[in-house]
Amino acid sequence: MKNAAGLFLKGVAMGAANVIPGVSGGTIAFISGIYERLIKALKSFDLSLLSSLMQGQIRQVTEKIDLKFLSILFSGIAVSIFSLAHLLEYALQFYEVFTLAFFFGLIVASTLGVARQISKFSLGILTTFLIGFIMAISIAFLTPAAANDHWLYVILCGVVAISSMILPGLSGSYILLLMGNYVLMLQSISHFHFKFLIPFALGCLLGLVIFSRLLSYLFDHFKEVTISLLTGFVAGSLLIIWPWKTTNYITIEARQKAIGYDWYFPSFDADLLIGMVLMLLGFTVVFGIERLGAKG
Repeated sequence: MKNAAGLFLKGVAMGAANVIPGVSGGTIAFISGIYERLIKALKSFDLSLLSSLMQGQIRQVTEKIDLKFLSILFSGIAVSIFSLAHLLEYALQFYEVFTLAFFFGLIVASTLGVARQISKFSLGILTTFLIGFIMAISIAFLTPAAANDHWLYVILCGVVAISSMILPGLSGSYILLLMGNYVLMLQSISHFHFKFLIPFALGCLLGLVIFSRLLSYLFDHFKEVTISLLTGFVAGSLLIIWPWKTTNYITIEARQKAIGYDWYFPSFDADLLIGMVLMLLGFTVVFGIERLGAKG
């Protein structure tokens, strides 16, 4: 496959985005020019594949599911998630503002990149943009649930998280945070706790099969409206990733539970300058990814 290294790097970028609450790996796929191909490849997984495999039609199966494309892309995603889990866990704990500032700049540029996919504007396009924008903002005001390590709930987390991961502007990690199991899954990845990783992976597989079909249908029949909705999601997600905010907690059964955020504008100091530089760096990274997309 041509430009396999570039495709691998896109996977790395998607994996890194999915680890950070508020950032969408689907956005990275969208702006790097591989989103529709990814959705169509995921959609190809159906029961007919089993029949083809049983008949020994290996070549037909690999072509149908675009195996080379998926294997390279998901290798990059896996390498990124497993290699960056420890680093990002540390960065969020000790340098949360700086880490979020970098990804805030990335999302601003992503919003512009996604918006450029819209070829014409109308009242309907504006309306769907506002719907996506309001929905994404509303998520920021939801109260995270308590952690739940029951295997059925972990499977459900996988279904919902993977569906949001492939939706530009909606972060799978933030959805896990709202469902209460973000810390559980991050620690499971970091320490290879297969007790939780296996049911989560099963949920992800189920979610991919279902949600990829829905997205493929929307792109085939309502492409402009769908892109407008996704652009609104991306723009609205900026509130979630805003670096300068205070998390409010209440204590329930000796455990702290987040109940919301207080956003504020920072004072002019060295930390603000560093944050602005990191925003600019994140903004610049997106255009580098877009150049990779333009090359194939």
